[in-house]
Amino acid sequence: MSPKRPIISFQEVTFRYDRDDPVPALESFSVDIDKGSFVAVIGSNGSGKSTFAKLSNGISLPDSGKVFVDGLDTSDENNDIAVRRKIGLVFQDPDNQIVSSIVEDDVAFGPENLGLPIEEIRERVDYALKAVGMYDLRFKEPSMLSGGQKQRIAIAGMIAMRPDCLVLDEPTAMLDPKGRKEVLQTLTELNRGGMTVVLITHFMQEACLADRVIVINNARIVSDGSPETIFSDRDSL
Repeated sequence: MSPKRPIISFQEVTFRYDRDDPVPALESFSVDIDKGSFVAVIGSNGSGKSTFAKLSNGISLPDSGKVFVDGLDTSDENNDIAVRRKIGLVFQDPDNQIVSSIVEDDVAFGPENLGLPIEEIRERVDYALKAVGMYDLRFKEPSMLSGGQKQRIAIAGMIAMRPDCLVLDEPTAMLDPKGRKEVLQTLTELNRGGMTVVLITHFMQEACLADRVIVINNARIVSDGSPETIFSDRDSL
C-alpha cells in the first residue's frame, strides 16, 4: 500500500517579502499537513504564521524550496486554479471578505466565478450555509450580522468552493467569546466531516482543540506535536 500524500507539503522553503531583506519571513521551512487532520499553528507576531498561510495556497511563492498542494507544485502557474480550489483561505477580518449585500449572494460569489450551472450553485450555497448553521439567515444583509456570524459566512463562501482544506489565519482574533465559540464549533464539525483544517491562532484554548500543534518562531518550526506534548513543555513554549 502506497503512503498517503499530504494535502500541504513545504520542502525547505525560504521566503522574503523583500529580496534584499537579510531576515526571511520563513527559512528552511519543512512540514507536511496530512489530509483530514486538524492542525493548529501558533507563534508570536512576526514569527511567520501568516506567511505560511499565504504560501499554502499559492498567494505567495517561495524564493527557494517547494510548496506542494496535493502533489501540485504551487510555483507552476498551470496549477494556480487547481491549487486554490483545493485550499480555501480565510482571513481574520470577515468584513474584508464579504462582497455582496445578501448572505446567500455572497456565498454564491465563488461558485458563480467558476462558471457552474445555476442548479449546482444553488446546491453548493445551501450546503455551505447549512454546514455553518447560517441557512436561516440566508436572506439577511451581512452588515446586520454579528462578527461571529460574518466569519461563518466567510467560511461558508470557502466551503461552497468545495476545497479539500481550510487554512484560517486568526479567524477569531476580532470576535467576542460567543463569536469565537460559533466559529470553532463550525471548524470542529467540518473536520469531523473529513475536511482538513489548519487554524492559525493566538488563543491557546483554540489550539487545544486540534490534534496537532505546530509552533513557529523566528521563521522556523521549533515544536511540533500533540497539544498535550506541546503545552506540557512550558520552558520551551
